[in-house]
Amino acid sequence: MQCGRPLLLRQPFAPDAFDQVILGCVNVIADEMNPARVAALRLGMGEAMTAFTVQINCGSGMQSIDTAYRTIREGVSDLILAGGAEALSHAPLVYSRSAVGWYGRLFGARTVGARLAAFASVRPSFFKPVIGLERGLTDPITDLNMGQTAELVSHLFHITRRQADEYAAESQQRLAAAQKNGHFKGEMEPAFARDGTLYDHDDGVRPDSTADSLAKLKPAFERPWGKVTPGNSSQITDGASWVILASEDAVQKHGLTPKAVIVDSEWSALDPSIMGLGPVYCSTALLKRHNLALGDIELWELNEAFAAQVLGCIAAWEDDEFCRDALGLDGAAGRIARDRLNVDGGAVGVGHPVGASGNRIVLHLVNAMKRLGHKRGIATECIGGGQGGAMLIEAI
Repeated sequence: MQCGRPLLLRQPFAPDAFDQVILGCVNVIADEMNPARVAALRLGMGEAMTAFTVQINCGSGMQSIDTAYRTIREGVSDLILAGGAEALSHAPLVYSRSAVGWYGRLFGARTVGARLAAFASVRPSFFKPVIGLERGLTDPITDLNMGQTAELVSHLFHITRRQADEYAAESQQRLAAAQKNGHFKGEMEPAFARDGTLYDHDDGVRPDSTADSLAKLKPAFERPWGKVTPGNSSQITDGASWVILASEDAVQKHGLTPKAVIVDSEWSALDPSIMGLGPVYCSTALLKRHNLALGDIELWELNEAFAAQVLGCIAAWEDDEFCRDALGLDGAAGRIARDRLNVDGGAVGVGHPVGASGNRIVLHLVNAMKRLGHKRGIATECIGGGQGGAMLIEAI
């Protein structure tokens, strides 16, 4: 709500002028099973406002934009509020199946004897819950958690621990500089805690990060030789993001000034164990369809799930064999220059609220393109479960 209200207050039309609301969210809490509808009502958009929630893991926030864009393109709607939200701090604790079975027997018992039998079968392990987020970040097909998939990508493309730490430190420093220079002004809204405490900037940034300081941290998933650490991974955090999509008719009707046009989007799938390479597959397919080369894209937002994963994607595009065998290209696609990639840092510093990140990187890409005078950009992300999403944007 804290980012939606300022956005709607800035518009020259009433909140109920929208045709629908679409929100990406992964860890939906039991109290708000359709958060899109809850958000629409709390934002004062009216009881008649239809709203639905979409979920494709890390791509959910981008999926909301993609669904809205296609709905408008087909002439079904003219004005849509699309967003993403995640409260990872509210991720539930989950009991084991055996514990749930025991609770079922206990509360289903109809006689004193049955209740005593249920009590007699209790085990101490029943009262040890599992962190739901830990299970949610573990792929059920490969039984690898997301950090382990990043380790595999780093192994396949020979990404070193030093390279991952250097990338993470640079991302932190870019984010700090962007905050200092006001690059998030009008994009990130101040937030208020329940006790009235004001948070006027994202506090996940660690501007004093260096490759040497990050090198002191232990691997998080594959000790002792792993490359993925808490310092070169995205932070677990809360967050939300909204964007407004409008047809040409809506732009004229309400006197709006559009920032950019969505040209196209693409979703791809791959082996879940190397899900971090998802951006390579979907972005390459997008480029092929529009007869574009890697170098034709002036600005990239590639979600920083893990530093090693981002570097793995860059290395994959530079690898002749991979590009021929996996992407169907004649050879290496080329290199993405670092001054075109995540120019204001990314999820290593600002965090990765899973359902919101895809929305945020599209929004920031649009604003960064406008600030830097670039015409064409791609926002892309890897998606847990072995998928990737990409969106081709052109500035107006």
